[in-house]
Amino acid sequence: MKSYFETENTKLYHGDVIQTLSSLPESSVDMIFADPPYNLSNDGFTCHSGKRVSVNKGNWDVSNGVEDDFKFHYDWIASCRRVLKPNGTLWISGTYHSIYICGYAIQKQGWHLINDICWFKPNAAPNLSCRMFTASHETLLWVRKDKKAKHCFNYDLVKGGEWNGDFLKKPNKQMRSVWAVTTPKKSEKIYGKHPTQKPEAILERIVIASSLKGDIVLDPFCGSATTGVAALKHGRRFIGIDSSKQYLDELAIPRLKAVASQNDLFSLEKDSESDEDSNLAEFRVFP
Repeated sequence: MKSYFETENTKLYHGDVIQTLSSLPESSVDMIFADPPYNLSNDGFTCHSGKRVSVNKGNWDVSNGVEDDFKFHYDWIASCRRVLKPNGTLWISGTYHSIYICGYAIQKQGWHLINDICWFKPNAAPNLSCRMFTASHETLLWVRKDKKAKHCFNYDLVKGGEWNGDFLKKPNKQMRSVWAVTTPKKSEKIYGKHPTQKPEAILERIVIASSLKGDIVLDPFCGSATTGVAALKHGRRFIGIDSSKQYLDELAIPRLKAVASQNDLFSLEKDSESDEDSNLAEFRVFP
């Protein structure tokens, strides 16, 4: 399948997620982050900037019923399994609307759960109905293809890294499975905002923790390409898939071009700091 947009370290595809994944080589991807439709667009309402607004994201987020929703999630997860390398890992984000269906599909396919992460949002929107607890978290599932797989986890980088803004992460202490990260910053939305955009801080943490420089990171629902931004910032390669040309043209491509330009300027000013950095050039061609 011909890519929609391509650079040295990036490929974007426009099209159906399962058809596109089926065109990629088997066992060719090191890590996958997936932010699939949550199926929560049910004509309800929420609060944004102090105003009552609809929760509807688009037709792609409307539930088709439990059975059809499960089949969709089962099929794209199975397609990810085919392209993932034997020791690669898959991350899936979701709320209670979708994450349990995804978890069941993972169990049915024989994946092994490494962690489930609670992403706590300190600045989550208030609940307007006042008839339930205020939703202020999402769940991230981190899985490998089977229990014997030797997955990547950069323990020292995670433990000793600078994770500014997360009041739960103490300096030089193990990172726990509850992450306090605010919703996307204004600077991350200069080209516009995707309705389900994730903060760069979440994706940078995931990329740093579970992949190596030169690795191929795939996002099958890339939207505004936050995964790609994090991947390129930290010396990885990126493959993104989305069904919306509008999101690719207006958000993903401008953001990826911006970070690539920053990387080029930075590389001109900076000498190689390690053998790993100096050898990045050999990883720049996709298989």
